[in-house]
Amino acid sequence: MRTLSRVGAFGLVAALCTAIALAADNVPPPGFTALFNGKDLTGWKGLLKPPLDNPAERAKLTPEQLAEAQKEADEVMRQAWRVEDGVLVYNGKGRSLCTVKDYADFELYVDWKIEPKGDSGIYLRGCPQVQIWDHFTKPSDYPTECGSGGLYNNKIHPSKPLKVADRPIGQWNTFRIKMVGERVSVWLNGILVVDNVVMENYWERNRPIYRTGPIELQSHGTHLWFKNIFIRELPSSDEAAEKKETK
Repeated sequence: MRTLSRVGAFGLVAALCTAIALAADNVPPPGFTALFNGKDLTGWKGLLKPPLDNPAERAKLTPEQLAEAQKEADEVMRQAWRVEDGVLVYNGKGRSLCTVKDYADFELYVDWKIEPKGDSGIYLRGCPQVQIWDHFTKPSDYPTECGSGGLYNNKIHPSKPLKVADRPIGQWNTFRIKMVGERVSVWLNGILVVDNVVMENYWERNRPIYRTGPIELQSHGTHLWFKNIFIRELPSSDEAAEKKETK
């Protein structure tokens, strides 16, 4: 019986590891919940059309008005978002995708991929955003080397990432996002790019960011791919403060 060459054996092991990694897609690690099941859009809804994409405006609706607006948004969602081979795919048309459930404090993992000139982001509690983009085609007000992961809409607190940690366009990237109270930390591909920065309320600049809200995958007119979206809810900062006071 012939033995495998060292190169052949290495290739076999690599192939097996790749197969194992692919088989594990959309399976949450211990302590986390999968927001995307890899099969369909269960647990997700469409973003309401402007001006109702603004949480402050949505809050003014009656339950009946909200249900009617959500019906239209879900119809648009089904035309723009689909699941293909365990991946959430956006066709570049339509609006953002939102979790049905609202979240307060959490730790979140998201794998994402974009095309050249791609532009997207992760909304936290319904507010924009942890930036995703092709940083080589960034807006003119950003320096050449400004990668993904920054809190793009901050005006007072830092908005730019500490480092460029993006992988080449077309490859998968991984965010780890931790949000406690108003503060957000972001790791991109294992590198800290946002360090405990206050995230500002884009919709109502004179108010802190909302205590709860949906996670949103932002659409921005380019094809997008997402998978392995896992969340772990944390004890809210309000609850922690209450426990400290009662001790």
